Amino acid sequence: MGKRGRPLLPDTIAPSWLVVQLLGTAAVVVVLLTATESRAWIWAAYGVCAACWLGFVAASPRAPRVATVLIAVSSLAPSLALGQAEDSSALVLAVVTVSRLATLTEPSVAAIMGVVGLDVSLAAVTGLVAGASAPLVFGNIGVLLVLMLLGLNRRQYEVQAAQAAALLEQTRLAQSEHARAAALDERTRIAREIHDVLAHSLGALGVHLEIAEALLAEKSDVDGTLDRIRMSRKLAADGLTEARGAVAALRADVPPLAEALRELAEAHHDGATFEVSGEQRPLSSAAVVSLVGVAREALTNAAKHAPGQAVSLRLAFTRAEVRLRVRNDLGDSTRSDDTGGFGLTGMRERLALTGGTLTAGPDDGRWTVEAVVRA
Repeated sequence: MGKRGRPLLPDTIAPSWLVVQLLGTAAVVVVLLTATESRAWIWAAYGVCAACWLGFVAASPRAPRVATVLIAVSSLAPSLALGQAEDSSALVLAVVTVSRLATLTEPSVAAIMGVVGLDVSLAAVTGLVAGASAPLVFGNIGVLLVLMLLGLNRRQYEVQAAQAAALLEQTRLAQSEHARAAALDERTRIAREIHDVLAHSLGALGVHLEIAEALLAEKSDVDGTLDRIRMSRKLAADGLTEARGAVAALRADVPPLAEALRELAEAHHDGATFEVSGEQRPLSSAAVVSLVGVAREALTNAAKHAPGQAVSLRLAFTRAEVRLRVRNDLGDSTRSDDTGGFGLTGMRERLALTGGTLTAGPDDGRWTVEAVVRA
């Protein structure tokens, strides 16, 4: 064994068709060297057979149609001499040429059977005309027919192998295109994530800095300016956190939705419960990222507006949709669906890109954020 478990010697030394044609060429040469025929016309038939066989061997890799014609002629020549040859040379040549003809995939089965049928007819007619015995004539015919059937069986195997190889190549190409499309889709999603984060965070940061500059330049309001600077610093920190999360998605696969939500619930500093109902199934990466983002933003809002209050996450799978609901007690503060971070407004826009919807507001004394994605 060589490196990486590869065998030192290949499994096959040469293609099977090449081995067959080399053996056939050797058989033709041996027949021409050992034949004891005394009649010139039979030697002429042997010569035509040998010449056409060699032409077939030379033409088969580049011109399969020409090679098919040559092997057909090569099989007809010894068939003429089957009933009159003085030794078995004609039979050997017929065996070589007919068996190779029947395995070719270029001609149709009907064409192969037509040529072999002509071979059989020539062998029968010339043998009967020459006065050959019936067992000899029908024996030669039987040999040709058996060779044809064996060759056609081998041909069917090669056709199926070629079809399987073509199907495998098509499958490989389809998988490659699918992977490429998935990669493009993921890149588009990440680009949208980063764009949304930067557009929202930098835009809000610019507004706060302009207000801080106006407060300091026009009103000399140092306290108001410091408040704006603190808000700007928080916006920058939140935006940086969101950007890091988006970039991290480039380095790791998107986790299953339920797993990601469970981790968020466990990481929530006030503690949050999480439950799943329905039969779980995989979703698109865009849908998973959007729902996880909704849950993260809802938990952030809950920690800011209602610290210490009970929070629950519930993920429900139905046949037509996936529904995420985040609820927490209102406490004594007034709620809003947006904070200084990325905000549920941005999440609502992102969900809309995946065909989803988002609602947020009070419900029976609890603040409820609900995201629905069609699936």
